[in-house]
Amino acid sequence: MVDEAEKVPVKSGAKTRLSSAEEAWQPIARFRDEVDRLFDDFVGRIGGFPFGWRGLPTDSLRAGRFFGGSVPAVDLVEKEGGYALTAELPGLSESDVELTLADDILTIKGEKKEEKEDKGTGYQISERRYGMFRRSFPLPDDVDGEKIAATFKKGVLTVELPKRPGAETKEKKIAIKPE
Repeated sequence: MVDEAEKVPVKSGAKTRLSSAEEAWQPIARFRDEVDRLFDDFVGRIGGFPFGWRGLPTDSLRAGRFFGGSVPAVDLVEKEGGYALTAELPGLSESDVELTLADDILTIKGEKKEEKEDKGTGYQISERRYGMFRRSFPLPDDVDGEKIAATFKKGVLTVELPKRPGAETKEKKIAIKPE
């Protein structure tokens, strides 16, 4: 039997109200956003990446901690007609994940809730992680935000980010002539 991928709605427009746990972290989140913005500005001057520095391996190194207070691992690939973002979200279902677009910033947010069980006699170890995560990506100018689509299948979120018509990068080889 083949599992069909579930469609994940992409919410856009007004920002959603934060939970009290998220509100407590807002000063730290704002500080990180400011540091990220400064780093984006710096990297943009030395080479530029379409999704800012968050597409570089430095962020994926932190991703290994996942529910320990960090972020899920993602792949971000440019392909003909757009970009594809794939995020590993093991143990989550489509209803545990929220995808939003506000001010040209795509945000993946989710929570793995702890399953309450009696940890009585015989319980030797508990290594499973629970908690919330959030990961944001500033979109390149060529992404058509109205046509973003997402699917969720077997713990993997796939977000299709199509380019606007006429925004295709055209590459041309330029001959180098000897003097």
